[in-house]
Amino acid sequence: MRGPLWGFVLTVWLVAPAAGAPAGVEPIRVSLGDGLRAVEVGAAELVTVLDAGTRRALFGVPGPTVIRISPAPQGLEVGARRLLMPAVRLETRRGPFRIGTRDFVGSLEVWRSGEGLLLISELPLEEYVAGAVRAEVPEKWPIAFLRAMAVVARTYAVFQQWRNATKPYHLVASAQDQNFAGRPPEGSPVWEAARGTAGEVLTWQGRVFPTFYHSDSGGFTEPPETVFSGEGIPPLPGVRDEFSLDSPHYAWAVTLPLAAIGERLRQGGALDIGDVKGLTILERSPSLRVVRLAVEHSRGAVVFKGTEFRRFLGYDVLRSTLFVAVMSDGAVRFEGRGWGHGVGLSQFGAKGMAERGYAYRQILEHYYPGTTLASLR
Repeated sequence: MRGPLWGFVLTVWLVAPAAGAPAGVEPIRVSLGDGLRAVEVGAAELVTVLDAGTRRALFGVPGPTVIRISPAPQGLEVGARRLLMPAVRLETRRGPFRIGTRDFVGSLEVWRSGEGLLLISELPLEEYVAGAVRAEVPEKWPIAFLRAMAVVARTYAVFQQWRNATKPYHLVASAQDQNFAGRPPEGSPVWEAARGTAGEVLTWQGRVFPTFYHSDSGGFTEPPETVFSGEGIPPLPGVRDEFSLDSPHYAWAVTLPLAAIGERLRQGGALDIGDVKGLTILERSPSLRVVRLAVEHSRGAVVFKGTEFRRFLGYDVLRSTLFVAVMSDGAVRFEGRGWGHGVGLSQFGAKGMAERGYAYRQILEHYYPGTTLASLR
């Protein structure tokens, strides 16, 4: 076992009810999909259908049942009934709802969203944390890693809940926020991770913050303010991350013809790009990620942010902005390290720390230096 990492506040403090640090965090509201043509919800027992706005019970549907909800003129069609209201809420006394092959606990709401439907799951925070961890990472990874991931996922969710408190939902069940695929099986190790850290969040100067994370840092993490902007982002430093060296994504390479680069840039919205002739890296961050680069083309040159350039070419093509670019025979060979934006916790690095005997608190201190582990309870 490696020695302890010093400087982490191990005392678990109570989070005060201040901006960015809400006292009550349940339930969490998660968008499961928007613009849906229809929603089919299964249940093994009686389902109560309510007006989502007033919470007034409308009628019950005996179980077992599958309720189909679709848009209707000026409202919704719920089973065989047409309701002149913009949203309904489904509740059961026990047992989960079934959507496709996935189970969801708590309540479901279906809202009219343009010509389609918005589906929202409202559930207890710890249920969400377990489902998010299982959707984000392999559940067979070390328990210390899963516990660290549970704290990170919970912190991110609570921050989004505070930031989006007045909106219909707090976060999205996809990589836009965090992946979430419903309730895990009871025997999954993610339950031990969620329950073993229940209520624990990371704070910066007494406030929760968006605990960004990624797949593989490539050896160095990135300060969050160099990638993200907005409210609540603390000035955390990047760190050297030797624990990611064993990741299968630590080193990568891809070769793209100049014509393919130009086409991807145009498809992404850079319509004034002519025939691409080459590119030059103009600025790198402290972790050597590309901050700005110039694309030379037949009509001149365009400067892109490194993150924007990666988005245009594809996140699975340029796995990170930690790369060098070499021109040869009408193509560019990108040689890079890591996968993701590089901010916060590296999932493969945290796994490596757990395999070396580090506790979840030490993992959190390494990737979020200067933060405090606090409790919502």
